[in-house]
Formats: sequence, structure tokens, C-alpha cells
Amino acid sequence: MSLFRNAIWFLKGMKEYTKGGYEAAAKKFNPADLDISISNRSFMITGANSGVGRCTALAIARKGGIVHMVCRSKERGEEALKDLQEKSGNMNIHLHLVDLSRPRAIKEFVEKFRNNGTPLNVLINNAGVLMSGDKRTLTEDGLETTFATNTLGVHILTTGLVPVLESSEDPRVIIVTSGGMLVQKLNLSDLQFEKMTKFDGTMAYSQTKRQEVVMTAMYAKQYPKIHFSTCHPGWADTAGVRSSLPDFHAKLKDRLRTEEQGADVMLWLAVSEAATKHPSGLFFQDREPVSTHLPLAWTKSSASEDKKLMDILQEMSEKFYGSSL
Repeated sequence: MSLFRNAIWFLKGMKEYTKGGYEAAAKKFNPADLDISISNRSFMITGANSGVGRCTALAIARKGGIVHMVCRSKERGEEALKDLQEKSGNMNIHLHLVDLSRPRAIKEFVEKFRNNGTPLNVLINNAGVLMSGDKRTLTEDGLETTFATNTLGVHILTTGLVPVLESSEDPRVIIVTSGGMLVQKLNLSDLQFEKMTKFDGTMAYSQTKRQEVVMTAMYAKQYPKIHFSTCHPGWADTAGVRSSLPDFHAKLKDRLRTEEQGADVMLWLAVSEAATKHPSGLFFQDREPVSTHLPLAWTKSSASEDKKLMDILQEMSEKFYGSSL
């Protein structure tokens, strides 16, 4: 990434992704968009025990929605479950313990969820990992952790739940991405970051977030019954940011969004009727579809590259659980 490209992205972020950017955008929000009954709708949120995922889960629970929390940590998940139930007064919140970096664990969860006949209207793929430091880490399956969680895990969970979503009314899938993807072009030659001279966790994270944007656009074409979207919550002051990007947090902490401000676009995409008036497969920021590329458009991939990514993900999925879900 050149210094010039990095500067463009940073200046764009300083203007739009901070608290000030949210406050400016919010002046145009229609409050009626969120004034809607969702008591008969079911929502699954990954990474719902902290940050913007937890805020979104709480907002949905307060509106009476059925919430399925998907979390990796039993301790943090149970604490969040109790807190959300107490704050919302909604006991129809359910905790599912799944390690989203483990393909077989996702398969087992999806099969159980489907076999139980549990309905699902909205899937919010919010969970993600950003590895700090310069050490490339592998999962028990020998997969690079960032790719396993942010890309392959999202693919397996989403495609596995497609039959449930397609049988539901007004089905939606939301994938939470990052502004870092704007300075990344899809790189099929090193999906698991084996060729890096020195592992860069932030770069790996941003590359997987570019992959998610490509995946979403492809899902929209493949599954027309479901409304797909990606979104960027902006730069929010979350525990994840504080732990993974301490220098970034220290420099911008007074300008970072609250978790509630970051969660707003996720909630809007999940519940509002206005969201699905836009075509499926778009990228949203502060309730508006925006470009997935910087003006110079050097990050655009070809249709054949996009298809190849999906083929690779499907092949890897089948390798871990024998056949397609």
C-alpha cells in the first residue's frame, strides 16, 4: 500500500468514520425507519457479547425481537445474555456457543439449528478477529486465524443458513466490514497470508474485509430471495479497538463514535423497511449506500476473480465437512 493511498483512506476516515461524521449524517435520518414492530422476527448476531454486536442485540431485544447470540466464550456469552435480558426485559434471547474459526463447529451448529426447525429472518455476521502483533497464528485445523474467522467462517455460516432464511419472510443477511478494505484489492494468491515477509495483522484483517464485500455481492446474485448488505459501523470506541489497536485508540479516542452510534447502521439494515428498498449486495455507511472503492478504483477485482474466490471457499468448506450444506 502506497503512502498516498493510505493518506486518502485516512483522510476519508477522519471526515466520515468519526463521531462527527455520524452526527452530520444523523441529521438526515428518518426516525420512523426504526419505529417498527419486530416481535415476530428472529435475528442471529455473531459476536453479540461485546461492542457494536452487543449494542445491536440489545436494541433488537428492546424492540421485542427474538435474538440468537452466537459467541465463542461461554463466560462472556453468559454474562452478556443475562445483562441483555435484564436491560431489555426480553427473555426470548438465546445463547449459542460456536467458535467461528472452526469449520466443523459451524457445521454442527448449523445442522442443529436447521434440524430444530428454528426460524430465522435476519443473520448479522458481526464477529471478526484482528490479530495484533506480527506473528501469523493458525487454528487447530491449520488455517490462518484471520481468514478462518472473517472469511471462511462467514461463508460456511451464511451458506449453511440460506435454506432457513429463504423459507422466512423478508430474509436479510448483513456482514459487518471495515473501512480498511478500501485500500485492499482482492488477493487470491495469498488468502492465508503465507507469503508475507512479515505478518501484518491489520493488513490481513483489511484483506478479509475486502473478501467479505466481494462475497456479499456474489451472494446477492446467487440467492435472490435474500437481501444481502455489508456495512461499516465507523470508528467506534469498543473493547476490540482498544485491545487490538491501542495506538489508534489513543490518538483518536476523543473522536471515536460510541458503540450505539456504530451499531446504528447495523440495526437500520436489520429492521427498517427503507433498507430493503435498495438493491441487494450494496455497502452501507450511516444508512446510505456508498462506493466500495476509493476514487482511483485500483482495488476493483474482475468477475472471474470474484467467482474464483467463491469457488475456493466452497471447495474449502466441503473439505472440512465432506459435502455442501
